Amino acid sequence: MTKQANLYSFPAVDALATALRTYVISCQDAGIARHGVFKVAVSGGSLPKTLAQALLTAPASAADTVKWDKWEIFFADERAVPHDHADSNYGLLKSELLDKLPQGTAAPTVHPIDADALDDTQELADRYEQTLVKSFAGRDSVRLPIFDLLLLGCGPDGHTCSLFPGHELLRETSAWVAAIEDSPKPPPRRVTLTLPVVTHAVHVAFVATGGGKKEIMKEIFEDNKGLPCALVNEGCGERCSWFVDNAAVEGVTYPRRPFSL
Repeated sequence: MTKQANLYSFPAVDALATALRTYVISCQDAGIARHGVFKVAVSGGSLPKTLAQALLTAPASAADTVKWDKWEIFFADERAVPHDHADSNYGLLKSELLDKLPQGTAAPTVHPIDADALDDTQELADRYEQTLVKSFAGRDSVRLPIFDLLLLGCGPDGHTCSLFPGHELLRETSAWVAAIEDSPKPPPRRVTLTLPVVTHAVHVAFVATGGGKKEIMKEIFEDNKGLPCALVNEGCGERCSWFVDNAAVEGVTYPRRPFSL
């Protein structure tokens, strides 16, 4: 029987951010030990702000170091907008985290979408898939890219990346990156990693905070409705971890685990 996803709940975001830092650095060090780099994909929403809170604090020890020069950052999904647009996940990560790295820090390698292809969402997806192919070896030799870590959010409808409940993209099995023209949440035109890529990652971490999440968290963890976040839980099992505050899981009966590595 597949072990279930880990649910870690914290009294407040400060404690969550501390634990998330420990978790991310553990994934980082494992990735560097495995292949010399740390390949991570991130989504948007409130995640970049929490990530900044977790990763921009000074290291408590040599083992607590974020090795930015070894990071390769990709985007789990992105909106078909210019990089400086308010809806851009890249722009959000840049303003919340990347622009705030301490002076003198060796910069991570960042892979945004190709802004020259914004008028054609399928071309935008194809070009981003080629970016993955170049980083993860040729398409012929690798069936799916294996990220060291995906850092994801959870929408109020249970969507993650730009994979929405009931959408045909949930059945996509061959593409690594897919285009979506009809996102139920604006903006409608986006690209996203597909579900097989998400569930193929070494580790997946969701971050969800606030009382506004508690109803959808009940559905994800207690009802079998096939919500995208629940599909990731099922596909990843214990490779998937949720970092939430207590308010987000109020009334949720799914067992919490004490955080430890």
